[in-house]
Amino acid sequence: MSQDPTVVLALIDWWRLAENFLILSAISMGGPLILLPEMRRFLVVEQGWITNEQVTASVALAQSAPGPNVLFVALLGWNVGMNAGSYWTAFFAAMLSMICMMVPCSLIVYGAARWVQQNAHKLFVRAFKQGMSPVVISMLIASGWTLATAGTELQADWPIWLLSAVTVGLVLWGKIPLVLLIAIGGALGALGLLGGV
Repeated sequence: MSQDPTVVLALIDWWRLAENFLILSAISMGGPLILLPEMRRFLVVEQGWITNEQVTASVALAQSAPGPNVLFVALLGWNVGMNAGSYWTAFFAAMLSMICMMVPCSLIVYGAARWVQQNAHKLFVRAFKQGMSPVVISMLIASGWTLATAGTELQADWPIWLLSAVTVGLVLWGKIPLVLLIAIGGALGALGLLGGV
């Protein structure tokens, strides 16, 4: 695991963090998870505020916890703040990230939902909704690919790819509950039986 970066956030950096989540919120269709590749690009590649491992851990923790999918945004902000220095900075970064992610899309959804409900019978509204389905699904696949490939190489990390493929196969065709597979994986990992996986 790589060392978490130590960052110094100037006032303009706080604005960039807020601006990034404000813009992403305004363009999100299908939830914040589909924007993960762009969030990762901004936070890891462009700014260097957090690592790929922190992005993956944030999403994994948020997805395993009860509550809305958007919780990973708060964890991304928390990691930025922790890398900048303190729990208070982390708390502020988490709140800033969540507020900037939630407010624009909430206002847009509130306004659009009323309009769509009033015009649900119109052909272009139905066509738009049906046309957005493949776009959202494609963006979810891109998010999954971003998580799967961040910080890994197929030749060196083939055991984790094999384990992932077997797990997906068991969930899809084995009728084994995902929660049971997660528990088994956690137990094997805690016992050290998964090695470097």
